[in-house]
Amino acid sequence: MSEFSIQKQEILDGSSRLVKNEKNFDRLNYFLENMTENKAYVEFLKKNKTEDSDGTILESFKKKFQQYRINWKEFPKKMYENKINDYNNFNFDDHGPLCVDIETAAICDLACPHCYREYILTPDKIMKFENYQKIIDEISELKVPSIKLNWRGEPLLNPNINKFIEYAKTKGILEVSINTNATNLNSKTAKSLIDSGLDFMIYSFDGGTKQTYEKMRPGRFKKNSFETVYNNIKNFYGIRKEMKAKFPVTKIQMVLTAETRNELKNFYDLFNNYVDDVTVTPYSERGGDLDDLNDVQKQKIQNYLKKNNIKNDLNYKVNTENQISIENGRRPCEQIFQRLMITYDGRVAMCCMDWGAKHCVGYTSQEGFDINKTLIELKKKIDTNQKGFELLINAKYPENLNSPKNEVQTLKEIWRGSEINKIRNLHKKKQLNQIDICKKCDFKDTYEWKEIK
Repeated sequence: MSEFSIQKQEILDGSSRLVKNEKNFDRLNYFLENMTENKAYVEFLKKNKTEDSDGTILESFKKKFQQYRINWKEFPKKMYENKINDYNNFNFDDHGPLCVDIETAAICDLACPHCYREYILTPDKIMKFENYQKIIDEISELKVPSIKLNWRGEPLLNPNINKFIEYAKTKGILEVSINTNATNLNSKTAKSLIDSGLDFMIYSFDGGTKQTYEKMRPGRFKKNSFETVYNNIKNFYGIRKEMKAKFPVTKIQMVLTAETRNELKNFYDLFNNYVDDVTVTPYSERGGDLDDLNDVQKQKIQNYLKKNNIKNDLNYKVNTENQISIENGRRPCEQIFQRLMITYDGRVAMCCMDWGAKHCVGYTSQEGFDINKTLIELKKKIDTNQKGFELLINAKYPENLNSPKNEVQTLKEIWRGSEINKIRNLHKKKQLNQIDICKKCDFKDTYEWKEIK
């Protein structure tokens, strides 16, 4: 193996892990080996006033975490292999969501050209803590092992994010994670995140050079600086080390475009010493129509399509080793048996690729019944060119692809409800193209692929 190499990452959609000299971070084993530092375990002992002298409770926490990671793949597989024709007839009592993504902050301080926020109107709002508490209490009752406290926004713009994390850990959530652009990751915030019990933090950082990064991640309200964000990430590593903390585990990821594809080694060298895991993920079309291929790759695809008389609008993917594959049919999506997504105002979407919550499957709060007023106010700010909204000029109203009944339901009712089961039934039959949101989906795992030789 060469000094710098690329290794496949199994837990992300088509992602690759960058490694050097066979160095490989094992997230599962790390969590198991350091379970005594997991705040859910610590809080459990405190609440029950026990010391777990024989380690029985610790072992039960480890088993629950292991089972969660096993179920991530096995439960969707089990659901698609069973003989049930209608999931409304399936007993979900022992199978709640494995993860719930909660939009604690819909606002973001960047205007990245490859982000849906630039093309779908997304309110600059944060979730109310009382709404969050209700959701977490239901998640705890359902024994959901994992939550992610962001979706379309930057969670560190929620001034109470540490309070949100702490509450989840006191309710026994095994893994609490966030994605962050790290623009606001100063020393004070870093310490509060570590103290709160955050388990997993993913940095989004596109580019291996200052020029590419600042082009890919422009600021909305002020100029975004490569040096500032890079130093924030470095400093967090130092603070975690100084505090002798095992968590949060940190990972950094970069979207592969025509420019960033040439900066893999730079990207790795920038961060290898300051994060636990370095990964890259394939570009997903979100409205920006960015180039993620070089001219040679484009020509190779065109030649193949022409030679084989194949239509020109098929999806393609190119991995980090420049192997090109084209779409060769659809496959059922695992996400509808793994997770739910909840917006800041309580609308529930069925997957992380439905960025505008266009296909709503239920509501956890009455606030979600009518999003139109908020979107109209947002559109006025964009149209009048108000500061911070200049780069959002291409944002449009999200389509309404599904209209569930205007009633507040529990997460358990939504997870087992007819709205999401309609989707599951069609996916099992591989009839994804009958669902508007799925037909246009660019999620690589929902396609069969044929490599171009």
